[in-house]
Amino acid sequence: MFDAFWGVVAGVFGLMFGSFLNVCIVRLPIDESLIRPRSKCPKCGHMVGWRDNIPVFSWFALRGKCRHCGESISWQYPLVEALVGVIWAASFWYYGLGVTAASGAIFVTILLGIGITDARHYLIPDEYTWGGLVMGLLLSLAGGLGGFLMAFVGAATGFGLLLFVAWAGKKAFGKEAMGGGDIKMMAMVGAFLGWKGVLLTIFGGALLGTLIFIPLNLGKRDRLVPFGVFLAAAAAIAFVFGGAIVDWYVRYLNGM
Repeated sequence: MFDAFWGVVAGVFGLMFGSFLNVCIVRLPIDESLIRPRSKCPKCGHMVGWRDNIPVFSWFALRGKCRHCGESISWQYPLVEALVGVIWAASFWYYGLGVTAASGAIFVTILLGIGITDARHYLIPDEYTWGGLVMGLLLSLAGGLGGFLMAFVGAATGFGLLLFVAWAGKKAFGKEAMGGGDIKMMAMVGAFLGWKGVLLTIFGGALLGTLIFIPLNLGKRDRLVPFGVFLAAAAAIAFVFGGAIVDWYVRYLNGM
């Protein structure tokens, strides 16, 4: 009952963070301030009042249309808000009130922003990666010096591995094989997941990319790969199920 209560409270906060994430998704790729101007209709440019800016509820109350010009407003806005609300509620309900729940909620929210932005613009803004790296390191301090060192080693491992892949790919193929955003993203992932989580994320991202992207793009040459989308999905899976996956793999190796 206690965890359910905090899950509901966290879900409400998640809706608000989801509203802010929408701002990030729209503005970061075009280098626009996250603070000014206030939220406005993407069609007519009219400033959105507070009653029309309540996460999820305002969109449905207005039937998905701007109050002033009547033009449709994308489903992205209520969908992202609702998803982040669910992420926060589920994290605090499952892990209880504590640092692990906060880490999970913040981490997966950032990953959602990265996935959507990379899918739309083939770009991972530094605000997600460097900002997430700082938050991951700060949250790791709850585990004392050992927790911080684990996060630091994880960040260094993620950055170093992807940097090596980028260097090796360029040497082998004569062109960029890995974007700088992916490299910085893995430093952030390492701060939250540690070095084992980094390895699991890279493997999972490559596997998801192979199973999903390649079949959907057969015959399409020189199509850019939004690798951050697959890394984000794999990192979220690694946060929730990473320990169980690693334990299963160790048992598998010992049983061979």
